[in-house]
Amino acid sequence: MARRFPALDWQPSDRDAEALASVDAWAAEARLANLRPAIALDAAAPDWPIVSADALLCVNMLHISPWDAAVGLFAGAGRVLGSGAPLVLYGPFVEPDVETAASNHAFDQSLRQRDPVWGLRSTADLDRLAAGHGMTRTARCAMPANNLVLVYRRD
Repeated sequence: MARRFPALDWQPSDRDAEALASVDAWAAEARLANLRPAIALDAAAPDWPIVSADALLCVNMLHISPWDAAVGLFAGAGRVLGSGAPLVLYGPFVEPDVETAASNHAFDQSLRQRDPVWGLRSTADLDRLAAGHGMTRTARCAMPANNLVLVYRRD
């Protein structure tokens, strides 16, 4: 993403030390001026190591973490994003009144077998969570492999 969007500064984060080291190794190889060193950030934590951001991008996290991580992500986004700033989510989701692909059903079952607090999240649940933190979904984009991009913005 940093190579594709060189005018943007990218601040990668993860809560896992091994993942942080991996991100930094890739970043060192890429040698991009707009890619900052990775920081430890637990989305579910009440305090984040950042106080403001122009946007937040969350890729493939919500389905492999407990619901508390989603709650924390929206709470944190509500704190650090300014009015109109986006929280962009990418991954597989379940949508009310939209047939879920068989592969996503199977994926959801496999996630829940590995950890019962994991699983595909409902866009309706995320919309309610967002509203509780002063955010509204402004876009939904279908992506390959039955994934979606959901964009929420601060009111």
